[in-house]
Amino acid sequence: MKTEKVKNALERLESLHREFESKFPELYTEKSVEGLHELVKGLYSIAGEKMDIAGELYRELAPVSRDAEGVIKELQKNEHQMKFRLEELMNLLAGPLDYDERTRLKAALDRLVQFHRIYDYTMRRAIQVVGKEVESIEFMERMGLESENQKKVPAGIMERLKGIEEVERKLDALVTFTGRLYSHPGDVYKVEEALIEWHRMGLLWVEARNVEKLSGVRDAEEILEGLTLIGVTERKKRGGESVYRHRSFSSG
Repeated sequence: MKTEKVKNALERLESLHREFESKFPELYTEKSVEGLHELVKGLYSIAGEKMDIAGELYRELAPVSRDAEGVIKELQKNEHQMKFRLEELMNLLAGPLDYDERTRLKAALDRLVQFHRIYDYTMRRAIQVVGKEVESIEFMERMGLESENQKKVPAGIMERLKGIEEVERKLDALVTFTGRLYSHPGDVYKVEEALIEWHRMGLLWVEARNVEKLSGVRDAEEILEGLTLIGVTERKKRGGESVYRHRSFSSG
């Protein structure tokens, strides 16, 4: 792996994402159809360049890091979705807009804005995780840990690797949560309300299966984990099992 090349590509990807995010809010304020069309084309061009860089990162990192491979795949998936939604807008804006077309345009913009809430967060997290992975690989290379003669990984490096694994676990949980938030937002609301209802019935820490039973939502723990990551709920271990509490019922 060419570490310096990967670092430069990652920096370029981060810069492009910042540029994308600085332009995206203009979708809310642009009044003319022509101006909106040009704005969407500009965003589409940036997304295309980001997609190319993600492919470059995948080719370099996938052979040496399974963690990075999974994160970059998710990054590519999100970028592909963004390009698709922007292309949908471009096609609508390229022709005359009668009443039906304006209705379709508004619906497409609403879908784009809704998806963007997930897109920005998952992109930033992916960039962060890949960056840490590259730093770890670079550090191990400097320490000569790729040598087959290396007998024992230093404790400090092991701790750092464990930290990366924890970030990866949280990212996986967040991706699962945002996927459910996007596809079935009502499930997130039901799970949160069920947790609060258990608190009102006097149960301070609630097991996921009890939330699932009251809400009727399958795999409620996936949602509870996501709510914990974004600070809505708290989690602790009790008897080897995770239990959850809504922060609005926290004594602290």
